[in-house]
Amino acid sequence: MNLTPRNFPDYELIDSGGFEKLERYGTYILARPEPQAVWNRSLPEAEWKKMYHAQFRKNPSNREGNVGQERGEWILKKDMPEQWVIQYPYRSMQLGLRLGLTSFGHIGVFPEQAENWNFIFDTIDEIKHEKPVVLNLFAYTGAASLAARAAGADVHHVDSVKQVVNWARENMENSRLNGIHWIIEDAMKFVQREVKRGKQYHGIILDPPAYGRGPQGEKWLLDRHINEMISLCSRLLHKRNSFFMLSMYSLSFSPMISENLVMNNFKDAGDKDAGELFFPDRAGRKLPLGTFIRFRK
Repeated sequence: MNLTPRNFPDYELIDSGGFEKLERYGTYILARPEPQAVWNRSLPEAEWKKMYHAQFRKNPSNREGNVGQERGEWILKKDMPEQWVIQYPYRSMQLGLRLGLTSFGHIGVFPEQAENWNFIFDTIDEIKHEKPVVLNLFAYTGAASLAARAAGADVHHVDSVKQVVNWARENMENSRLNGIHWIIEDAMKFVQREVKRGKQYHGIILDPPAYGRGPQGEKWLLDRHINEMISLCSRLLHKRNSFFMLSMYSLSFSPMISENLVMNNFKDAGDKDAGELFFPDRAGRKLPLGTFIRFRK
């Protein structure tokens, strides 16, 4: 099963190829690196230059030595802001997401996750609890947390970077929501402690990076730590009326790996949806943007 968002007016993948992608976020068009766009572009280079408002260029001499951690610089055209807000509507949910041009080329949102935001909202809406408790790990700028809160959940948002959590708080305010619990901590340490405390959650959202560091320098490596993380999550999830969602963006991880990890750790997972997240560009090429697996029980 492969998923692409069906209704995201403020986002469009215009073109892809030559290891880059050309995207529209609201009224602004960005050109950014994309390692999986190995084919040729459908539009000529001159057309790209005419269309984009900002382009991100990696700086090879300033590598951090880790996948996804290459710094660079944005080349801005006139009147291109460094921050702006886009909207994502779904049912009664209206997310306001502040975007910004970071030194790593990220801008604060992964639009391919929108169908997962819908799944979170719909599932919480259907869970038969007065106030479901949801845990979002590696929660970044919080779109998934906002979807859970908009559906009425008691949301615990965990990320190791204070500035990113502050960004998520801005998004909560932009979305006219409140009451999310902000936790600045290493995700692995947090779930280990929650298991010891006997805590339980009705929903767990897990979107880990390939590489990361905690507030005290704790190292996260996806291939080494993901199995332990999912094992711990299996002990935190309620046995009934609950859901689990895992998404990963790593060139070496296929949907089969995600499915094996979940099947190995959740013996009672039941029916699962698994596959790739993608966006089609205007020429119809499907750009893969990570794997996902999710289930309800």
